[in-house]
Amino acid sequence: MTDGAVTEAAHVLVAADKFKGSLTAVQVAERVTAGILRVVPDVRVEALPVADGGDGTVAAAVAAGFERRELRVTGPLGEPVTAAFALRGTTAVVEMAEASGLQLLPDGVFAPLAATTHGSGELLRAALDAGARTIVFGVGGSATTDGGAGMLTALGARFLDGDGRPVGPGGGGLRDLVTADLSGLDPRFAEVDLVLASDVDNPLTGPKGAPAVFAPQKGATEQDVEVLDAALTHYVAVLEKAIGPRAAEAAASPGAGGAGGIGYGALVGLGASFRPGIELMLDILGFTDALGRATLVITGEGSLDEQTLHGKAPAGVAAAARAADVDVVAVCGRLALPPEALGRAGIRRAYALTDLEPDTARCIAEAGPLLERLASRLAEDFLR
Repeated sequence: MTDGAVTEAAHVLVAADKFKGSLTAVQVAERVTAGILRVVPDVRVEALPVADGGDGTVAAAVAAGFERRELRVTGPLGEPVTAAFALRGTTAVVEMAEASGLQLLPDGVFAPLAATTHGSGELLRAALDAGARTIVFGVGGSATTDGGAGMLTALGARFLDGDGRPVGPGGGGLRDLVTADLSGLDPRFAEVDLVLASDVDNPLTGPKGAPAVFAPQKGATEQDVEVLDAALTHYVAVLEKAIGPRAAEAAASPGAGGAGGIGYGALVGLGASFRPGIELMLDILGFTDALGRATLVITGEGSLDEQTLHGKAPAGVAAAARAADVDVVAVCGRLALPPEALGRAGIRRAYALTDLEPDTARCIAEAGPLLERLASRLAEDFLR
């Protein structure tokens, strides 16, 4: 053992997020486990796939023992898609990306002005119908910038133009909004603890808002960003006339800009509270108990970079492990953080697939076998 101080009674906890575009969090845990056991066959390895509220959140909950519930809902382009939420007892984990995510769009197809969150509202309603009293609403990875208007429409709200007809889908449709009526929203939300789990704390509009920061990732041009920001600003103004000053207050709240503004819709229309996604998910997944058994934690995600340090899963895992005085190392596809930044985050060392294969395309295509090799190298350094 060259780097670590893990004893013979080593208990390794693999708590990593997905490698986006190549491996799910469950697959990451499987590959890391296999690589470790190849070198140290007798070590105890516990897998706890994690997520920060974005895509992969339901899968992480299912891996932790929640039941997967599937249904057909409206996709971001208005076509039916199969989506899922997770349920355990009266707690549901709903992931907006399952119904309204960027991954549901055909390759090369974007709809920055028209993509809708309607299906996310249908998922929330299904969770209520299943008896959920606490709903963790993970937001991230969206194809949408509609301020949650589609979601609220699915749950009984009405957004009408000057002729009294429903406005069109997406953020673009909100340009025609004249009247907002939230009185028909599902009354069960008044009795449910709805917690918005997001890895971003952006407001709804402005230079740090959903259109300016995130819409370009969804195919928006500079002109589209201007249209969307103006439309969402108008949306808030119309809601302010309907429900009062809390509409504007919610727009400036942390998390309002999450997932194209669906965070705003949940805050202003459904009485949601906001909590950083990884903190909430670690609680839901039982991370504290698992950490209590661990002598070494392995975390990671596809790219360890500056974004990682601001609310992403590896930073949350490392912070919790450091507080418990448990060593943390990381695996990733690409490493873009210097050792001192890793150290400040509580990560002793990071292992990247690009250390083994400098060609990024091959790293993505062969991520599984490469990750096993990387985990074996980690085990040589920390577990022997």
